[in-house]
Amino acid sequence: MVDCKELADLIFPEVKDISYYEKKYPIRKLPEGAIVTRYAPSPTGLMHIGGLYQSLISKKISQQTKGIFFLRIEDTDKKREIENGINEIIQSLKEYEIEVDEGMISETESIGNYGPYKQSLRKEIYQAYAKHLIQQRKAYPCFCTPEELDEIRAKQESAGIRPGYYGVWAKDRNLSIQEAIDRIKKGDPYIIRFKSPGREDKKIKHKDIIKGNVEFPENDQDIVIIKADGLPTYHFAHIVDDHLMGTTHVIRGDEWLSSVPLHLQLFYEMGFKAPKYAHIAPIMKNDNGNKRKLSKRKDPEAAVSYYEKEGIPADAVKEYLLNIANSNFENWRRANPDKEKEDFELELHKMSVSGALFDMIKLLDVSKIVISKMTAKEIYEKVYKWAEKFDKELQQILQDKEYSLKVLGIERGNKKPRKDISKWSDVKENIIYMYDNQFMNSNIVYPYQVINDKNVIEKILKLYIENYYDENDDKQEWFNKIKELSGKLGFAKEVKEFKANPEKYKAHVGDVSTVIRVALTGRTNTPDMYEIMKVLGKESIQKRFKKAIK
Repeated sequence: MVDCKELADLIFPEVKDISYYEKKYPIRKLPEGAIVTRYAPSPTGLMHIGGLYQSLISKKISQQTKGIFFLRIEDTDKKREIENGINEIIQSLKEYEIEVDEGMISETESIGNYGPYKQSLRKEIYQAYAKHLIQQRKAYPCFCTPEELDEIRAKQESAGIRPGYYGVWAKDRNLSIQEAIDRIKKGDPYIIRFKSPGREDKKIKHKDIIKGNVEFPENDQDIVIIKADGLPTYHFAHIVDDHLMGTTHVIRGDEWLSSVPLHLQLFYEMGFKAPKYAHIAPIMKNDNGNKRKLSKRKDPEAAVSYYEKEGIPADAVKEYLLNIANSNFENWRRANPDKEKEDFELELHKMSVSGALFDMIKLLDVSKIVISKMTAKEIYEKVYKWAEKFDKELQQILQDKEYSLKVLGIERGNKKPRKDISKWSDVKENIIYMYDNQFMNSNIVYPYQVINDKNVIEKILKLYIENYYDENDDKQEWFNKIKELSGKLGFAKEVKEFKANPEKYKAHVGDVSTVIRVALTGRTNTPDMYEIMKVLGKESIQKRFKKAIK
């Protein structure tokens, strides 16, 4: 009489016993309460902002507890894999400084003692555990052809019965061991299915860290665990991996919530301790009053590459994602403007159950604040790197590093630094007027305001440069001289004087300043004019005034 061991040896003759892997991957020695998380994407498309969100949270939660965060590549679906898919994932994490403690660090390299961290390289491990299940009569070979499975589904649909391979519909579930062995020896193609002990009329209760208490029917489906190519399905592979790699918390998208009954059942039947689950709600978008998931197909901002192209700093994106993750982050940031975001204690149970709305305006506001805290040197380096890739004209403008640092240093390092840049793609428009080559060769329509008489404008500019401007003046002296000039030309030296006697003056010192500002920059709104003039220098100011008069 044949037994399950003979069948298991026939299917997997060369694989090691699972005791080998249990010894090879021992329980991690970590501080009490340390959390082990992972980011386990498939290389089947461009990195989604939801993937970045998930990895940021997983990293933060492990870091807070002195645990481990690792990157595992789930590449068993070879048909859907894209070229450079793994590299795209790794580079995105590097770009956002989400550093892995273990796992893949390039297309072919990894760090850590619990690898391989690429599922396609762990084939023998999965087969060892599948063999173990067969030996325990908890898995079996299934010889159903695609046509037979279609026929089963058609019968179920016509009878209005729940579709799937379960119970009486599990055609090969009760094949005798001898019959299975005979068919394998005959060369019949097959896959390996898990033999579910579940019943759909029974319920399981589960406490998700984010979703709270949930209840589901038990799993009764005999799912495929090893495909015809010898590779595992996602359901089986991640159970084996999370067990051997010591994952304590599985943080993943809530599209997997309905799979919890199956996954818990697999952990139990394998004799493994199940990790805790935290199912993250997707990032949503307001679409004409309706909430929907951010879509790669419809929304450019769904792809992580979008933020690089726009030049939104990685730090700003991460800061904003923490805003989405925990609603108390905003108040924490307000109370701790100078603290590193790493000091914020993220709490999974405070995450939104239904999904936070993505708000591009809010993200850009966050980005302005993040950029405002950077030094001119930091901004220069980041902008130059961005321009090399996305804006050759801006790269050319920035060639004079010393001068560009002065330009980018205007109104930086103050108590209230300038907040006019929200992304690197804004920079050219914000600074181009400071470069004589661009400014002097451009056709400018000067937007003069209250004072717009050509003769008066010419008089203001000539008098100012000839009699009042001095490069060595401090800011107070500089402004006092604009007041003197205003008084000499019959304008109010103080705005309050003008407001008290509007019939006495045609304009005031602020309007005279606007004439100077517009002549220098072609704009009415700029950063501090005193600082602008210090950077431009007298020669440039004279040239610009001549152009304005002309």
